[in-house]
Amino acid sequence: MSTAKWIELLKEISPRVARAAVIYNPDTAPYWEYYSRPFEAAARSLAIEPVAIRVSSQADIERAITSLADVSGSGLIVVPDIFTAKKDNLDVIISLAARHRLPTIYPYRYMAVAGGLISYGIDNADLWRRTPIYVDRILKGAKPAELPVQLPTKFELAVNLKTAKALGLTVPEKLLATADEAIQ
Repeated sequence: MSTAKWIELLKEISPRVARAAVIYNPDTAPYWEYYSRPFEAAARSLAIEPVAIRVSSQADIERAITSLADVSGSGLIVVPDIFTAKKDNLDVIISLAARHRLPTIYPYRYMAVAGGLISYGIDNADLWRRTPIYVDRILKGAKPAELPVQLPTKFELAVNLKTAKALGLTVPEKLLATADEAIQ
């Protein structure tokens, strides 16, 4: 997954975005650096101010989203992070983004199904389908340390049309045509 793609999608669904924040918990997403450089480069290339916000509690999430919403033209990106994916925290993010009319992109389809605006991320079902091939190779004697790392090859885009309407956004036909799922 790429923060560059997330920022492009955020700009496409909400063209007025001039400032985009990424929220993450440094304790549960120590890999944040993997996302930060592409995020900053992509944001700047689209004339968007990039902001990284660390959160480690629901109060932090509330402060972050409220302060972000205070600046017109803001958008939010939720990176894959066990903290932000936890149901209670995800519910807070989704409800605050809706309340503050903040366009937000999420890394997993289930987050858009739960009420998030848009998601773009790894197709987990595809990863599970490919697992038996790897296991078979190990059972036939291959050493796991010698097997190549399997990177995701299939990604899915989901758009929640009900949330888009509530935010006053018109989903571009081009984006809708490329979506794997349009959630009513």
